[in-house]
Amino acid sequence: MVIRKRTKDLGQRGQAVVELALVLPVLVMLLFGMVEGGRIFGSYLNVTHAVREGARVAALGGTDTMIVQRVMDSATMLSPDLLVVQINPPGQRQRGAEVTVSATYQVTIYAPVLSSWAGGTFHVSASTTMRVE
Repeated sequence: MVIRKRTKDLGQRGQAVVELALVLPVLVMLLFGMVEGGRIFGSYLNVTHAVREGARVAALGGTDTMIVQRVMDSATMLSPDLLVVQINPPGQRQRGAEVTVSATYQVTIYAPVLSSWAGGTFHVSASTTMRVE
């Protein structure tokens, strides 16, 4: 008994390989985009939380050093070297006046194509304003 392979099956396998070669880069880019988007959003949430904590210290009459230290301590997932904190107005604040604490963080993009498209980093910033008690 002789078993023959059908040439139609060979053509279908080749078609599947071509379809995979066309679709796989798109799927990989979507996967990288989701991972990097999650990292960026997580960093944004962390910066927002840290800025709120710093603004609360400022509202309670804390010094600029105490405010910056609180922001740095609250930003647990972030690298302190890449986090820039600004306080407006700096120094002594009057009771009833508003104080704004803002921070900017540079998220490093690791995905190859997204990194070249975004310039290697993505800036995340947040700001919170509270009234001094």
